[in-house]
Amino acid sequence: MALSRAERCLALLLRLLSRACLALLGLVAPALPRAVPPPRHELLLLPARRLAARLRAREVTCVEVVEAYVERIKEVNPLINAVVKDRFEEALQEARQVDKLLSEGPADDYLEEKFPLLGVPITVKEAFSLHGMPNTSGLVNRRNVVATSDATVVSRLKQAGAIPLGVTNCSELCMWYESSNRVYGRTNNPYDLQRIVGGSSGGEGGVLAAACSVIGVGSDIGGSIRMPAFFNGVFGHKPTTGVVPNDGQFPNAQGVRTSFLCTGPMCRYAEDLEPMLRVMAGPGVNKLKLNEKVSLEKIKFYCMDHDGGSVFVSPVDKEILQAQKKVVEHLESELGVQVQRVSIRKMKYSFQIWSAMMSSKDSDGQDAQLFTDLLGDHGKPVWPLWELMKWLVGMSSHTLPAIALGLTEKLMKLNPGGNAKLVSMGKSLKEEMEALLGPDGVLLYPSHPTIAPRHHSPICMPFNFAYTAIFNVLGFPVTQCPLGLSSEGLPLGIQLVAASYNDHLTLAVARYLEKAFGGWVVPGKV
Repeated sequence: MALSRAERCLALLLRLLSRACLALLGLVAPALPRAVPPPRHELLLLPARRLAARLRAREVTCVEVVEAYVERIKEVNPLINAVVKDRFEEALQEARQVDKLLSEGPADDYLEEKFPLLGVPITVKEAFSLHGMPNTSGLVNRRNVVATSDATVVSRLKQAGAIPLGVTNCSELCMWYESSNRVYGRTNNPYDLQRIVGGSSGGEGGVLAAACSVIGVGSDIGGSIRMPAFFNGVFGHKPTTGVVPNDGQFPNAQGVRTSFLCTGPMCRYAEDLEPMLRVMAGPGVNKLKLNEKVSLEKIKFYCMDHDGGSVFVSPVDKEILQAQKKVVEHLESELGVQVQRVSIRKMKYSFQIWSAMMSSKDSDGQDAQLFTDLLGDHGKPVWPLWELMKWLVGMSSHTLPAIALGLTEKLMKLNPGGNAKLVSMGKSLKEEMEALLGPDGVLLYPSHPTIAPRHHSPICMPFNFAYTAIFNVLGFPVTQCPLGLSSEGLPLGIQLVAASYNDHLTLAVARYLEKAFGGWVVPGKV
């Protein structure tokens, strides 16, 4: 599918802007400390499963655990601005209730089955309803909105015994890959405060990486779990479409986008992904095969180094390619498997396919909800061009990425014929990849073209999220797995992709790679 002259000119302009932007940001970068200090309390370094086991064994009190996390948040949140509203007093009260329950002596087996996350601290993306907490999604019009109930997944996690510590930052209306908005400001990367945490679940990525939480709730319609997990060196899982309920978040998907939005777990440790997924999915977990034992030697591994050279995204960073190469070499040498390199031509059009499918009609002919309507939040309509003019003089209540998305949305409607072809291409790509992966295949694919960029620079290359977004419209499960740090001390990682309902394969490979490559790395260690 050839690019038009206008598309080629746009791509060239974006490349030039990106280079100029990065050069300018390097000159004006503020004098901030490089990274957050490393955590000192040993309770902050335990996976959720082991933390829950120690609580059930009465080796530590729940109050001690919650207090350790509260102190850690107070220590580093002024640097990273990830937790935008806390509930420390309520959390400590709930911790005392857990200790009271444990003192009454119920059997460990009973507790593990009924409350698998008993006493485990958790954080929640602010876009999800958590009773008594704000639910703005970074939209100024909603700055006074306070949740009066819990989102379905939040309720299930609380019923499993988890204790919410607070809510975390996101991008405006969850539609950008830097977590910054006019309500809460900007969140900084724990490994380098001058870098982004990603978005839209960026607050979750940052809070987990900084050891301010051990498990968290995210959502993903274009990579909003996986990009923050990648930039912050933690684990994230976008489940197969339709397994985990999306109810209770703002904005929620409507029309065709209900097939693309996924709610999923984010964790510091791979072993916590599956228990979280089981709780969050509820009855939906029966669609998966999590009880099947996975033999890694029998998995058919495939590898793609890049999308084929899309002009709309940056080239893949050499250190990302080197990390992926090390994974391939390790799998082949240690498991005795043959990793097959593939080149899927349609992946080159990932951004165009995602964009066209996001704006397409559903099976009932219903149009996708306009982003500009969401910006108005049932109030006055928002006119992107007018908002851009206001932004230029510092009078807009919206962020530049949100305004730009509103303008892009208008442009997409000017080419319905081209969009229809791209939607058809997307369906064809899904069939091709399903046939390739089958019931036992896993694809290794870059998480993003670049390592965590500096603040503001994503606006210069806005379509780099295509590396994650394509799998939303395909509906496949994807696990984001960390692979150590770059030469600059920034997280590296990889996406693990399987065909629909084969989440158990990517989760198993993530657990294996964590053991092989070390998983999450403590930030701030010299």
